[in-house]
Amino acid sequence: MGEFTTIMARDGHEFQAWLAAPSGRAHGALLVIQEIFGINAHIRALTDSFAAEGYTAIAPSLFDRVRRGIELDYTPAATQEGAGYAKQLQPENTLRDLAAALAVVRHSGRAGSVGYCFGGVQSYLAACQLPLACAVVYYGKVTGYLSQKPRCPVMYHYGTEDRSIPPADVEQIRAAYPEAPVYSYEGAGHGFNRDQSDSYNPQAAGLARTRTLEFFARYVARAAAANG
Repeated sequence: MGEFTTIMARDGHEFQAWLAAPSGRAHGALLVIQEIFGINAHIRALTDSFAAEGYTAIAPSLFDRVRRGIELDYTPAATQEGAGYAKQLQPENTLRDLAAALAVVRHSGRAGSVGYCFGGVQSYLAACQLPLACAVVYYGKVTGYLSQKPRCPVMYHYGTEDRSIPPADVEQIRAAYPEAPVYSYEGAGHGFNRDQSDSYNPQAAGLARTRTLEFFARYVARAAAANG
């Protein structure tokens, strides 16, 4: 459904993004923010799936700042490689790239974001710094960024068996944002939404997907309809 397109950040950096349009009039726009594995088949499929739900969806290739065309699998070596790329990114440049991607799809109405792991952190930071209607965080380790406050509603999804994000971290998020929907999924580990790896938990992924789409329907689609 989607295809790669070239866009430019405000500092002149040109990079790729996977852009997918709905078949009819868009309900709104979505930023789909990658894991450390780049814009691989999983992220492209997720972006296409949101377009199939009626949103103009875009997944910017944030690693193009380091090396272009990164698509990794889920082996330990690839995980280490992707983590290395993530460490080389400058936060201000990542924000520029997200803002550029958002500008591409803003014609479709109000916008939300959804990010996974590394992208979950970026989705949280985007909610703090970009003009979004809402944001969704999948297993993003955001506790180190709670001093920055979101400007829009944020939904959080975590697995109870996530070894990298312990229950104490999730409780810290709940304490910081008692009104926010913070969901824990029993028996799910890190990357439970990733249907192309061993971490996939179909029950948790399905429920989180339903909740995420309802969240976007509330804050993006209905708002877009009201404004259109």
